[in-house]
Amino acid sequence: MPTVGLFNKEGQKVGDIQLSSNVFEAEINKDAMHQVVVALLANKRQGTQSALTRAEVRGGGIKIYRQKGTGRARHSSNRAPQFTHGGVVFAPKPRDYRMSLPKSLRRVAMKSALSSKVAANEMIVLENLELETPKTKEIVKMLNAFEAKKTLIVTAEVNENVYKSARNIEGVAVIPVNNINVYDILKYEKFIVTKDAVSKIEEVYA
Repeated sequence: MPTVGLFNKEGQKVGDIQLSSNVFEAEINKDAMHQVVVALLANKRQGTQSALTRAEVRGGGIKIYRQKGTGRARHSSNRAPQFTHGGVVFAPKPRDYRMSLPKSLRRVAMKSALSSKVAANEMIVLENLELETPKTKEIVKMLNAFEAKKTLIVTAEVNENVYKSARNIEGVAVIPVNNINVYDILKYEKFIVTKDAVSKIEEVYA
């Protein structure tokens, strides 16, 4: 079972914590992580892009000049793609970009992402992270103690004080454990997670 340090928010080590080897020491499957990240980004796309084809643009109902005798190319409408104000060739239309992946593949990708953070020593487990009031200075002080810049902070529950304290810090995100995904885990350099959140992760994925 992998063992990592347990820290307080001041950056001081207060002990060690054993992690589930089934979740945090799994075989790292890069292909699974890639597929899940591609699907997550595709599912975020709105798919509302739209442009007009030559059949949809306004005007162009009359032949612009006679067929023969001008020495110019033959044209019927000035709404062809090569003309100004003409239609778009293969114009993009609204569509659904959503991708569906098997649950088993998503589980493999999540375990791989978590294991990669442990293997790279980028995972920090906090004993707790409680703030009486929103205080950005407290979060900055904690991040400096861990020399963390681009950081994902994961809490066991929705924590408004922590969220409000960190939302103005560039490169830092705070999410509850039930909202974590492979893309966010891999996107940030440091992965700071509370002890209670680790227990919930192991409960779901062990």
